[in-house]
Formats: sequence, structure tokens, C-alpha cells
Amino acid sequence: MAETSGSTAASFTSASGSASTGSAGSDVSTSELVTRLTQQSTELIRNELRLAQVEMTEKAKHAGVGAGLFGGAGIVALYGVGALVATIILALALVMPAWLSALIVAVVLFAIAGIVALMGKKQVSQATPAAPQHTIESVKQDVDTIKGGGHS
Repeated sequence: MAETSGSTAASFTSASGSASTGSAGSDVSTSELVTRLTQQSTELIRNELRLAQVEMTEKAKHAGVGAGLFGGAGIVALYGVGALVATIILALALVMPAWLSALIVAVVLFAIAGIVALMGKKQVSQATPAAPQHTIESVKQDVDTIKGGGHS
């Protein structure tokens, strides 16, 4: 372990340009490192928060579109019920061509409602889970990097 810390100190000395001769020189470089760490940590946290905000906004848009499509499916299904009612009324009147055409319209409207509902379900499933998964993974990697940074 002593060799590892010695080589790290040697590489730090060569990276900084020259070895410091007094305690004042090492205090300055340590304070600079602490300042950089503070600035970079703050910047990292801000970037992660921006990423989480963007991810949540995107998921909210998908949820909104899905909810709108479900509403559209409900309206089309309502028209289908209306056409089905018209079909039953016309069938009772025994006017064969009219009820047959109304039945065809009802079947087409229900088929459209089914397609729109499936599209809405797909949009809603893209919005789940509600947690910003990419940001969570990124933060976990950042924490692992910071924890493992002293050991590499």
C-alpha cells in the first residue's frame, strides 16, 4: 500500500508541475482541490436536477397524450352506442336496409374506439414508471465514482 500512495504522490507532483517544499504550498493546492470539488459537485447536482426535470416533463407529456387518446376512445365508443341504439330501433321497425347499414356503422365505430384505446394504452405505458430512471442511474454512477475515486 505504501508503494501505491508513493506513486500517487509522485504522479500528483508531476501533474502539478513541482513538489511543494513547505506546508503552505500544500495547503494552497489542497484548498484549490477542495474549491474545485465544491464547484464541480454543485455543477453536477444542478445538471442532475435539470436532467430529472427534462425526463419528468417528457413522461408527463406521454401521460397527457395517453389520457387524451383514452378520452377520444370514450367519445367514439359513445357514438358507437348511439349507432347501436339506432340499429336496434331500425331493426324493430323491420326496415332491413336501414338497420343493416346502422349496424355496419356501429361495428366500424367500435373498431375505431378499440384502436384509439390501444394507442392510448401504449402512450400511458411509456410514461411509467413515474420516477426519472435515467437520472437515478446517473446519480448512482456519480456516487459510485465519488466513493471509488480515492481507491483507484
